[in-house]
Amino acid sequence: QVQLVESGGGLVQPGGSLRLSCAVSGSIFRFNAVGWYRQAPGKQRELVATITIGLSTNYADSVKGRFTISRDNAKNTVYLQMNSLKPEDTAVYYCHALAPLRAYWGQGTQVTVSS
Repeated sequence: QVQLVESGGGLVQPGGSLRLSCAVSGSIFRFNAVGWYRQAPGKQRELVATITIGLSTNYADSVKGRFTISRDNAKNTVYLQMNSLKPEDTAVYYCHALAPLRAYWGQGTQVTVSS
C-alpha cells in the first residue's frame, strides 16, 4: 500500500520560508510524477508544483520564482522549498503521486502565513 507522509508545515511570517517534505513508501520510481497541491478554505484544490521521473518541473504561475520542487530518489522523498511566502499561500498542502493507473494523496500539512 502506498503511503505519502508530509512534514514541514507550520506558521511563518510573510516573507519567510518553509520546506515541505513528502516521504513516499517504497520506490519513488513507481510514479510518473510527484508533486504538491494545496487547498485554502473555501477554495478548490489547486496544483502548486510537480516533478516528473525525468526531472521536468511544472509550477503554478502564482508560485513561480518563489517555490522550488525537488526530489531525492535515494530517500524516496520529494521536497517543496517555499520562499517569500505570502498570506495567500496559506493552505493545506498535499503531496501527490501519479502512478500509471491511479493517483495517491497524502493527508496534508497546514501552512499558515501570518504576522
